[in-house]
Amino acid sequence: MAKYKILHYKKECISCGACAAICPDFWTMDDDGAATLKESVLVDDHYERDINSEDEKARNQEAADACPVQIIKVVANEKKK
Repeated sequence: MAKYKILHYKKECISCGACAAICPDFWTMDDDGAATLKESVLVDDHYERDINSEDEKARNQEAADACPVQIIKVVANEKKK
């Protein structure tokens, strides 16, 4: 199981591009101008992607911190019972 996951609330994106500039391995800008979390899946009202390394966590946390509308979250992956 992955240690962490990224949550992206894409509907709230204002297309600033900070995430894609900071962490292009994980983020890109769509044709419509919104940020997209690469290799993610839609879960309820947001997109998710697992990450395993501390380096990936740090780079995505930097992208989350730079997001002016705070729609990117890096969280611990909770174990399912």
